[in-house]
Amino acid sequence: MARASHSARQTRTVPTSWEEESSDDEYEYVPLRFPREMTRVTATMRLAIQAEYGGWELSRVRAYTDGSRRVLLRRRKSSLLSPTPEAVM
Repeated sequence: MARASHSARQTRTVPTSWEEESSDDEYEYVPLRFPREMTRVTATMRLAIQAEYGGWELSRVRAYTDGSRRVLLRRRKSSLLSPTPEAVM
């Protein structure tokens, strides 16, 4: 039984503690995953591009022991802004 709940947690795109914030009606959220092979400089540049051209801001970052990172971006809801970034970079 514990095995089933463990596999269910692995399929989530956003950590459980992040779901409360992502239910906000004022903002739209998008989760991103950066693999461990991506350097910190490359990740920073990609996030800067999303912020500059997509209107996204950094909401949360979770770093894992294997070197990968999960990032939650947010922006105010508007029909004028560009489409959401890719979920996995």
